[in-house]
Amino acid sequence: MNVPNKLSLFRIALVPVVAVVYLFCDFGNTVWSVSKVSLEVPIKDLVVLALFAIASFTDFLDGSIARKRNLVTSFGKFIDPIADKLLVNTMLILFAVGNRVPIIAVIIMIWRDTIVDGLRMSASAKGKVVAAGMPGKFKTVLQMFAIIFVMLYDLPFAYLGIPMDQIFIWGATIASVYSGIVYF
Repeated sequence: MNVPNKLSLFRIALVPVVAVVYLFCDFGNTVWSVSKVSLEVPIKDLVVLALFAIASFTDFLDGSIARKRNLVTSFGKFIDPIADKLLVNTMLILFAVGNRVPIIAVIIMIWRDTIVDGLRMSASAKGKVVAAGMPGKFKTVLQMFAIIFVMLYDLPFAYLGIPMDQIFIWGATIASVYSGIVYF
């Protein structure tokens, strides 16, 4: 197994770690305070953000290495988008349960992922591997930025009263619908 595929599998392995920390870890009442906007970011959210950032970086890294060293494989084309969806959708579900993002946006994005996965499986049954396209990659980038801003309670945009987390969530939802149509 090559390095890019190992990085994708590592990203998958981080998903339950992120979920467990988000749901069950308590780092006390310690918070990172931003007094100018009366904003407090729990340390737990910063830990989850760090884990998410590591996992997200492996997404960038595995693709970069695979293209640069000509290590693109059918398994990599298959596992990379699954790893992305597991990480991103887990975070979005956790946020929706905590009322930090609109549940309807999460449902739409998961519906799209399910339909695209069905199309991929159908293509796979015919011996074809459908790699992630640019619209799908753009959707994933928007989702990752949304997650970052949710975890940071919109910093630094909170200073300006701009809800960047919601802007990115709805942007990702629109990109999700568009990329789903492109796949279909």
